[in-house]
Amino acid sequence: MKAKDKTNVMRVLDAKKIEYNSHFYEPDASLSGEEIAGILGEDSKCVFKTLVTQGKSGGYFVFVVPVMTELDLKKAAKAAGEKSVSMIKQKELLPLTGYVHGGCSPIGMKKTFPTFIHETAIDYDKIYVSGGKVGAQIEVNPQDLIDVCRIQIADIVVE
Repeated sequence: MKAKDKTNVMRVLDAKKIEYNSHFYEPDASLSGEEIAGILGEDSKCVFKTLVTQGKSGGYFVFVVPVMTELDLKKAAKAAGEKSVSMIKQKELLPLTGYVHGGCSPIGMKKTFPTFIHETAIDYDKIYVSGGKVGAQIEVNPQDLIDVCRIQIADIVVE
């Protein structure tokens, strides 16, 4: 892959010497997580989405959950040590993180925010997260992702 084709996510992983595989597909922000898992030929349980919230205190928090699940805002707030958290508005995502809706990754945001990943991530040898743009996914060892992004493991999805 040419350097100019690499996303910021890939550059960060390269700089940290983290092994990963990149997967590209026709960019379409309307694809569901389940459809993306199908394109990758993977179980949707190991394909994760990145969600950005704001706590009652005003701080921002990032949550990485399997695409077929829903973030439990009460569990998320508890994990973050907040009274409550709420999803940020879509128009706030790009200025805050540097990523667009459908291409948000826990790797390489403009600023480092406290980040949490659902506890099932460590059940897999590899998981998929956004590659930093619509149409790009990164396959990475979950422990490497946890280490490079200083992610905390938590139970944060609706059961």
